[in-house]
Parts: sequence; structure tokens; C-alpha cells
Amino acid sequence: MNAVHCAVAAALTVATFAVQAQAAGPTDPQIAAIVVTANQVDIDAGRLAEARAASPEVKAFGKMMVTDHSGVNAAAVALVTRLQVTPEDNPTAESLRKGGQDNVAQLQALQGPAFDKAYIDHEVAYHEAVLDAVDKTLIPDAQNADLKALLIKVRPAFVAHLDHAKALQATLGK
Repeated sequence: MNAVHCAVAAALTVATFAVQAQAAGPTDPQIAAIVVTANQVDIDAGRLAEARAASPEVKAFGKMMVTDHSGVNAAAVALVTRLQVTPEDNPTAESLRKGGQDNVAQLQALQGPAFDKAYIDHEVAYHEAVLDAVDKTLIPDAQNADLKALLIKVRPAFVAHLDHAKALQATLGK
């Protein structure tokens, strides 16, 4: 599958995520599952980018995704453990998981600059969709003040990731 197909598939995955998150009106246990799954998807893709990217900048971005999203997951797990909330699987989390697996499978078929472009294109689309869901669904629907505070606290990092991915996307297009 070429980079264009990979980017289209990524856009469809993140669009599905945003629609499902908005339609579901998730509960706090469902939000917790969505947060952990969304971060794990980016960790998995980031690990692949660390290993396979041709560009040192894309490798570094992949490493940053692994580090930052692992940190968010650790904070989310600590929070739900403290609150004694069990994350509840739901269609949005399942869709994210499947989309992440599909993305990694598509990326594994690529190498060199094609890999870099497809990975970064996906990161831009993915972070745009995640921010949309965070703003329109996850923060507004979170009932627990600590969960809501965690989402608000990590939001600027997602914005920074999106900005960084867009900057890389612009340099890869040249």
C-alpha cells in the first residue's frame, strides 16, 4: 500500500474515532479506556518509527511519541487505580485499537521516505482527531474532576505533537 492509501486509511480511522467518541457520550470508565488505547496506538506507531524511519527527525519524533504517550498512560493508569475505576472497553476504544493495528501493518510494508511520509501524515491526522475528541467529547463528558483535570493537563502536549508533526510534514513534502 502506498503512502497516499496509508494516509487515507489513517484519516478514515481517526474520523471514525472522532464520530464514535462524540456519538457514544462515554462514561468515565469508557473515557479511561479510550485515553489508554489512544496513547497505546501512538506508542506502537512511535516504536516502529524509531526503528524504521529514514529521517533522523522522524526517528526522534517517534521516540518522543513513545516517551510522551507512555507518560500519559502511566498517569492515566495511576489515576484509575487511585480512583478504583476499571477502564471499560467500548466501540471507540476498539476502533482505535483496530485502526492502530491497521496503521502499523500498513507502515511495516513501507520503507525509506515513503515510510516517513506515511507515518507523519498519520500522526497529523491522528492528533487532529484526538484533539477534536478531547475538546468536544472527552473533557465535556468526563464526570470525575481528576479525570477531567488530567485530560486538560495533557492537552497542550497533544497540541505540541500536532504542531511538530505538521512542521515535519512540511519538510518531508519538499
